Amino acid sequence: MAQHVEVVGIDTRMERVQAAAPYLTDVVCLNATDEAALAGLAPSRRDLCAVSLGENAREGSILVTALLRQMGAPKIISRATDDLHERVLRLVGAHEVVNPERAYGERLATRLAHQGVADIIPLGDGLALTELIVPASFVGRSLIELTLPKRHGVTVVAIRMKDREGATHLLLPDPRRPLREDDVLLLVSQTGAALSLADRS
Repeated sequence: MAQHVEVVGIDTRMERVQAAAPYLTDVVCLNATDEAALAGLAPSRRDLCAVSLGENAREGSILVTALLRQMGAPKIISRATDDLHERVLRLVGAHEVVNPERAYGERLATRLAHQGVADIIPLGDGLALTELIVPASFVGRSLIELTLPKRHGVTVVAIRMKDREGATHLLLPDPRRPLREDDVLLLVSQTGAALSLADRS
């Protein structure tokens, strides 16, 4: 509801349904693998259906994904726990498959391996959005001076900076402003280009 969209949550356990109720438009206690019960929610009239049944419910998530596709759900996003699970979910009709644990693990590993990286979000096709703590060699120099697109193949799309009171703001970059050591650059680039800059920190 915070995003101004209607969200219906489904779970088999009433205590989970009740806990989620304040945050969702509507909640329903039912078993989504029950074809008749699932059909009663009219999946074909929903903009998007998300399937996430937990670590030990691979077969259930496959069944629910297949049922939703059969019922005409226009977009199905399913959560996978490994590569095989992902392949099967795609085969039975998932339009998109996510693995949040693997994605978070990869992002954490990158942050640990590259000290200057505050966060990295893959965008697809080899591109990534990287939050990079300003390398020491960049401090006091402007983006115009650094010519990052030409020299390093990265584009600064925003800068996270602190004001005099210590509050953090995300702003469009001023190419003439000298960078400060507490600035964080938001870069779009090939993943390797951003990481090579991080290693300069």
